[in-house]
Amino acid sequence: MSDAHNEHESVIKTPKQLVAAVIAAFVVPIVCIVLLVEYVANAPKTGAGSAAQTEEAIAARIRPVADEGYTLRDANAPKQLQAGVDVYKAACVACHGAGVAGAPKVGDAAAWTGRISQGLDVLVSHAVKGYQGKAGIMPAKGGNPDLDDAEVAGAVVYMANQSGAKFKEPELKPAAAPATPAAEAAAPAPAAPAAAAPATAPQTALAADTGKKVYDTACMACHTAGIAGAPKLGDKAAWAPRIKQGSATLYEHAIKGFQGKAGVMPPKGGANASDEEVKAAVDYMTAAVK
Repeated sequence: MSDAHNEHESVIKTPKQLVAAVIAAFVVPIVCIVLLVEYVANAPKTGAGSAAQTEEAIAARIRPVADEGYTLRDANAPKQLQAGVDVYKAACVACHGAGVAGAPKVGDAAAWTGRISQGLDVLVSHAVKGYQGKAGIMPAKGGNPDLDDAEVAGAVVYMANQSGAKFKEPELKPAAAPATPAAEAAAPAPAAPAAAAPATAPQTALAADTGKKVYDTACMACHTAGIAGAPKLGDKAAWAPRIKQGSATLYEHAIKGFQGKAGVMPPKGGANASDEEVKAAVDYMTAAVK
């Protein structure tokens, strides 16, 4: 009986032992938790629960630039001229793809024969400088003044050769690079004027007939007969939805060019006019239907 009684006796026999047991029951778990947190906090991290900052992930993100042939263009490098077919697709297809505004369709040998017989120099001159014929109008450089003459010539050769000609492809030489800040700094400074020039008078307003003059020289070819979807001068029904868009929209389309569902508007009608002159022409045409 005494042995059985001893086996069930508690190991805690004094009040001190009881206090120690209670303290240990709280302290030991807390110490374990603290040690676990320290372990996790000091472990290597690769981002907020992801591997986004690993070397492999970074390499994958920059691969399109580093490994797939993409290069950053140097703003001071010579301009890389486009091939004729690319210029055609970007600037010429709107009219020459469908024969809009009297433009000869690419591949239409009958429409191109008479033009090809004039020679490449004449065709290129008309394309670069612009040309108004009996059937329609050719805006200078297809309405894109940023094109180089050689790029325009390449587009002419491409279209003509697709339509029966056998012109030689022009050599595309890179355009001269723009002057660098260093070169500009090396250039001699202009001599200072002896006396300050008087302030120029405010620019005078455009003459009342400026709009009509611009219309007669740049807009009439399309807007008189309604070519290429252009609203005819005086046609209130055609102009009404356009006027509702507001003058700002009309000005922007006329200056920068616009391609809609019915046709195309080349920038500034292909003319070398100022923005204010183009706006005057727009005002002249809209006034005719008000």
